[in-house]
Amino acid sequence: MRPAVQKRLAGGAALAAVLLFLAANAHLLTVALRSQPDCRETAGAMPARRSC
Repeated sequence: MRPAVQKRLAGGAALAAVLLFLAANAHLLTVALRSQPDCRETAGAMPARRSC
């Protein structure tokens, strides 16, 4: 395999890994906010329930 092709494949794999990492974190944030919507902080107010 030529070095130019190898560099391109390595760059593509690194980009795919970063995109996968960002997508996983966005998914975790979405699930966390949907699981207890009453516990979200609104304009610096205290949580609706103490268990939040």
